[in-house]
Amino acid sequence: MQFHGPIENFFLHFGAWSSASKKLEAFVKSDDRLRHDVLPIDGVGVKTVSSLIDFFGNPKNQAFLEKLLRQVHPVDLEEAVDSSGSAIYGLTLVFTGTLEKMSRSEAKARAEALGAKVAGSVSAKTDIVVAGPGAGSKAKAAEALGIRIIDEDEWLSLAGVP
Repeated sequence: MQFHGPIENFFLHFGAWSSASKKLEAFVKSDDRLRHDVLPIDGVGVKTVSSLIDFFGNPKNQAFLEKLLRQVHPVDLEEAVDSSGSAIYGLTLVFTGTLEKMSRSEAKARAEALGAKVAGSVSAKTDIVVAGPGAGSKAKAAEALGIRIIDEDEWLSLAGVP
């Protein structure tokens, strides 16, 4: 099951299916649909939370998910990525331009799981800028500061993605 945008951010935020599903279960059982701990998630707002509650609160969808989870076993993000010996551990990364092989949310989650910090803007504290097609001012700022700029393929190699 592939999610995109705010819903993807919701699941990546929790890093584990069990954590996300427990949060969703609490939402479905509660009248208070606006928990303060999920609204700060990038792109997640009232509409996203309501959509998740509507989907996961539907008995047909619950039955489908139970059947699906008997066949597949989601791996927690923490288990899927080993940060020991990571080439980017402790570094600050900035993603700019279009990523074509993984979403920006996936790239950010992978970088953080590998022990890197992901920033939204380029500064003297930035170690690497991952620049995809359409990279603009962030790539120019990195170049002016002498910061290492890599493409998505090099990023995937650093991140250990085959």
